[in-house]
Amino acid sequence: MNHAVASAHGGGHAQDGLAKLAVGAIGIVFGDIGTSPLYAFRETFAGHHKLAVDTAHIMGVISLMFWSMMIVVTLKYVAIIMRADNKGEGGSLALLALVSGRTKTKRWSTGIILLGVFATALFYGDSMITPAVSVLSAVEGLAVAAPSLAGLVLPVAVAILVFLFTIQKSGTARVGLFFGPIMLTYFAVIAVLGVLSVIETPSVLWALSPHYAFEFFLIDPVRAFLALGSVVLAVTGAEALYADMGHFGRRPIAVSWLFFVLPALMCNYMGQGALLVRMGDAALASPFYMLAPESLRFPLVILATAAAVIASQAVISGAFSVTQQAIQLGFVPRLRIEHTSASTAGQIYIPLVNWMLMAMVLLLVLFFRTSSNLTSAYGIAVTGAMTIDTCLLGVALTRLWKWPRYAAIPLLALFFLVDGAYLSANLTKVPDGGWVPLLVGFLIFTLLTTWSKGRKLMIERLHEAAMPLKVFIHSAASSASRVPGTAVFMTSAADGVPQALLHNLKHNKVLHERVILLTVKIMDQPYWPEEERAKQDEMGEGFYRLILRYGFMDEVDVPAALKPIKSCGAEFKMMDTSFFLSRQTLLASERPGMMLWREKLFSWMLRNAESAMEFFRLPTNRVVELGSQVEI
Repeated sequence: MNHAVASAHGGGHAQDGLAKLAVGAIGIVFGDIGTSPLYAFRETFAGHHKLAVDTAHIMGVISLMFWSMMIVVTLKYVAIIMRADNKGEGGSLALLALVSGRTKTKRWSTGIILLGVFATALFYGDSMITPAVSVLSAVEGLAVAAPSLAGLVLPVAVAILVFLFTIQKSGTARVGLFFGPIMLTYFAVIAVLGVLSVIETPSVLWALSPHYAFEFFLIDPVRAFLALGSVVLAVTGAEALYADMGHFGRRPIAVSWLFFVLPALMCNYMGQGALLVRMGDAALASPFYMLAPESLRFPLVILATAAAVIASQAVISGAFSVTQQAIQLGFVPRLRIEHTSASTAGQIYIPLVNWMLMAMVLLLVLFFRTSSNLTSAYGIAVTGAMTIDTCLLGVALTRLWKWPRYAAIPLLALFFLVDGAYLSANLTKVPDGGWVPLLVGFLIFTLLTTWSKGRKLMIERLHEAAMPLKVFIHSAASSASRVPGTAVFMTSAADGVPQALLHNLKHNKVLHERVILLTVKIMDQPYWPEEERAKQDEMGEGFYRLILRYGFMDEVDVPAALKPIKSCGAEFKMMDTSFFLSRQTLLASERPGMMLWREKLFSWMLRNAESAMEFFRLPTNRVVELGSQVEI
């Protein structure tokens, strides 16, 4: 996730102090997991699979939450997965790019790519539910602080969400300055409230022992298994630690988690447990807000709502970043990307993603109406993505780091056991709303794989019809008239003659003095060094083959990349350069490759993709588009 308030490159960590980076991480990385106390503990007892509010169940749930955080967050993500960085960057797509080339067979490699793509698709499902459930559960505190305001919960939540999505286009750098202090205050307040409650009932501290979790399964195995579907809500957001690693580095995230966030969360969960021990069912309406004295509940609602907005902002910015990576890696059509900061490359805004997310979030809020109903839809996307991360970690341990089997197998078995238990417990929620993220995930997975497969087929078909370049240069150079200036022909294939060049010669019967065949290649690492950006070959007769290489998190700016190149003849001057683009019209056919409905879907996606001119930042008055038809 490339959050709008963070710096784009992970390389400058050494320049900033550990404490400063740790505070920054608290403000951005831990928003999602930090707002879990609003609903996670309550849902375990009052959700769709209700538990008896007695000491054995309370201690069992606290123990499960603590050990879930230790195994899933601390051991799996902080200690191990965060070591699998792709040049400092993390996240499912970065991990996928890192491990996909390490598999021995094509079949395994394809399977791993599909897993990574499905994790990305599930992330979009998660990014729709997180703002809805976080903001709604925070605003529901109004009904606890003043029952007469219960009718305002839904309108206020909708208004906050609409405002949040509306401000995205102006960037969030200024607002981002307040994220750290607000989240620090939030974690400190929930920790203090929890500690005050624990002081009244100190016996809950024993719940940190794992034997209470085992005892829970022994006395009530079915309920304990079903409770895992709600317990996992305490670790939603764990994958954000890995995804945001590029902004802060592994150490600051680990330090802020171990020494601040984890203790604060556990103090609050134990405080809520202690409150239930004392009050029983009376506290079930909202144990989080009932920890506070009546006079402080309104301020707590405001603070929790601010934290929920920050958690939502992180997920929205993450959706922009993941979309940008997916575009670069060839899973999503080109979309309009706006840059909201001149100084920070990572601050981007994608209008289509923003408004589609807003529509889905508002639909979820209005359809489910309460955070309790929404939590039944929550969890499946997260546990699915976590299970896929474990699969990719298995490849990293065995192929990348060459761990011995006696060390890798027990560790992976533990992670698969935990992830499998959470995923299967969450699958019981499918009829109650869990179908929503699954449906969204499958729809997005279909779009991503259709675009990727369609693009490959289209490139193959164009390659089949392409004329060898040497033959073309030999025949065209002697017969065509040459005109002054430079012509840059954008082509996705690094060999053969581009369709646009053939069409230009056929219709205009001229060639420019200098002809550049330009291919933009996206590499499987986040950033590509600028000094190694361009690779060129002189083909003779004024023809040059030029390849520009970018990382999957770099921003593509063709004119800026051409400016320093001196080895392709004279210096590039935009006023003397024309860019020729080929726009394909697809004809769906019965040829083997894709099913007809997918061909039509790909054709629709191609028609609605952002033009290459905008995407590559080409000067609008120097671009010529030439159309051609392709059967796939």
